[in-house]
Amino acid sequence: MTTHKTGTRQQWTAARLALLEAEKELTRRSDELARRRQELPWVRVEKAYQFETAEGRATLADLFQGRSQLLVYHFMFGPDYAAGCATCSTIADGFDGFVSHLAHHDVTLAAVSRAPLAKLLAYRQRMGWKFPWASSFGGDFNADFNVGFTPEEQRQGGIEYNYRREPAWEVRGDAGMASRMSGDPVGDNAAMAGTDPATYTRERPGMSAFALEDGVVYHAYSAYARGLDGLWGMYQWLDRAPRGRNETGVWWRRHDEYAQR
Repeated sequence: MTTHKTGTRQQWTAARLALLEAEKELTRRSDELARRRQELPWVRVEKAYQFETAEGRATLADLFQGRSQLLVYHFMFGPDYAAGCATCSTIADGFDGFVSHLAHHDVTLAAVSRAPLAKLLAYRQRMGWKFPWASSFGGDFNADFNVGFTPEEQRQGGIEYNYRREPAWEVRGDAGMASRMSGDPVGDNAAMAGTDPATYTRERPGMSAFALEDGVVYHAYSAYARGLDGLWGMYQWLDRAPRGRNETGVWWRRHDEYAQR
């Protein structure tokens, strides 16, 4: 028998209408935040970043693929990873469905990671994805956008992520990364990427938005950590399920690693 609160249809309707007002307010607030994002000043990108793609060498402007807007997902896949981050992989599972719609709205969606291109393409094939994925291996792109760090920065407290500076890394349960989950989510994710927590946390997730105007690339926006929650389609559905996210640890897997149900 359920331990959850139960009631009549009339009680449910009254409670639902009260919740609806809160949801409408959240929607209005979300619209306002979107407007404020778009009002942020653009910053000219001066550095000539170089990437490796399936089509060959590319500049940041090339990643726009002829469009005026570029959304980059900073996918955690470091040079020493055996596989892409499983958490980033659950987010990326939705990309192929969005790519064509965004392209027809003058927006290119692409992922960028520090791993060599051959690793990225092999993993993309394994996952059955088709979205553009570029390697920034050997360049400054990840460092400049605060999603890639050196061992020295990690040891000396030089990591600035999500607009705050972190203390020097030490071996502990959260490996220096905040989490709402019980257990050792960072260690679990590191193991799923085939590496150790220190190496794993030298990469960080994020997204950055760029604009291309009159041949000049501008940085418009970046978000990190829980600022990415809205991009995680799975969470949007779970937040509407009767038991919500119902998380006790890293319960998800790559989509080809689940037991059949």
